[in-house]
Amino acid sequence: MRILIVEDEPLVRQRLLRLCSELAGARARFDAVADLESAGDRLQRSVYDGLLLDLNLGGDDGFELLRRAVAGRYQCVVVSAHRDRALQAFEHGVLDFVPKPFSRERLGQALERLLDNGGSRPGRARYLGVWRAQGTATVELADVLWIRADGDYSQVRMRDGRSELHDKSLAGLGSVLPGDFVRCHRSYLVNLQHVRMLHAGSGSRYWLVLSDGSELAVGRAHVAAIRGELGME
Repeated sequence: MRILIVEDEPLVRQRLLRLCSELAGARARFDAVADLESAGDRLQRSVYDGLLLDLNLGGDDGFELLRRAVAGRYQCVVVSAHRDRALQAFEHGVLDFVPKPFSRERLGQALERLLDNGGSRPGRARYLGVWRAQGTATVELADVLWIRADGDYSQVRMRDGRSELHDKSLAGLGSVLPGDFVRCHRSYLVNLQHVRMLHAGSGSRYWLVLSDGSELAVGRAHVAAIRGELGME
């Protein structure tokens, strides 16, 4: 696993590099840069799996890079003294927010989430970053009906009928999405807020009826969990 640290303070950058290398051992390789321009260049030229990001980089707002990060394939952890921006960061889909000054233990917790790709804990995102011809944009998760695996990417279906493509896989998105999004099929995550009913057909076939009238198949392995989520047990 390869992780990029973006931190403008030299002493903090050195401490992050040292602690992360000690905590991760052979599980990850770390690079570090001091500004947004260098970070953007590294992310264009190299493939990274994760990002440790400060939000104040020599006066530049790290949220510019954060929006690109959450729309990309890699996961992001914010390390910042701006605690007042923690909620905003989580709403945009970061895995964790580590306030400065940070301890070895707190950094280790965030790093474990990053190395484990989020584990099983639900995220707190309210928005999802997507790529468009004009650059990155955000869509509200409340407007998302379902998300389907599309190779190494994910197709996001909006309730107005639009489809957006996201660079993260279903597993990667599962790390940042809130608990309303559950697996209903090996290839689909569904937003329970848009589920109207669960239908059972012949041959043990099940499908969900969504708020726009569309239907979504439910895999046999996920029927019991879906019934539980809908309070049908």
